[in-house]
Amino acid sequence: MALLAITNLEVHYGRIRGTHSVSFAVEEGEVVALVGSNGAGKSSTLKAILGMVEYPVGHIEFGGESLKGRKPFEIVRRGVGYSPEGRRPFPTLTVVENLRMGGYTRSSREVEERMKEVFEYFPWLGERARQRAGSLSGGEQQMLAIARALMGRPKLFLLDEPSLGLAPKIVDSLLETIKRLNEKKMTILLVEQNVDRALELASRGFVLESGRIALSGTGQELLANEHVRKVYLGL
Repeated sequence: MALLAITNLEVHYGRIRGTHSVSFAVEEGEVVALVGSNGAGKSSTLKAILGMVEYPVGHIEFGGESLKGRKPFEIVRRGVGYSPEGRRPFPTLTVVENLRMGGYTRSSREVEERMKEVFEYFPWLGERARQRAGSLSGGEQQMLAIARALMGRPKLFLLDEPSLGLAPKIVDSLLETIKRLNEKKMTILLVEQNVDRALELASRGFVLESGRIALSGTGQELLANEHVRKVYLGL
């Protein structure tokens, strides 16, 4: 049984459809990439999983249980973590306070234990523990957003455009961290416009175009696909 199963998902914004009958599954331990241009339906899919938007048509199951009608906090408690597009730390809170907010579903003891683990992935967080998040660089804020989501010990980690607006060196470090997390058996659903880097990292990928899945395959198969190479890689 897949950890996440999406069937015929349709997200509507008034009369506009964000997705059109999207169906795919994510197996435990995979990195699955959702790639495509702006407005393709990638973020709409993540928001539907997390219960942030309603979907009149379709079904989403996590761990064999339906997520339909569940509130975001309930879905987080079930083991879904989320790092949103645009980072969105709490700017007036310190690094440590942001991390504690990420662990709000856990006991105080679990939060302290998890914080130590997070500091192993991001040692600089410990050095800036008392610094306000709003004073961090863009790359540091992105790392903090990821660390904050990890505080809840997610079984499934949703990452929405983590490399957006970051320098290439920071992107390299970020993707290496995602790879390390997956090596620790974390299941990751990655939404990313940086198509080549996402597919290099992914076990499997899905190309969304105008709200529909246009192509699917392993990361390497999609990297070799003529349409992907021409439209998304400029080759």
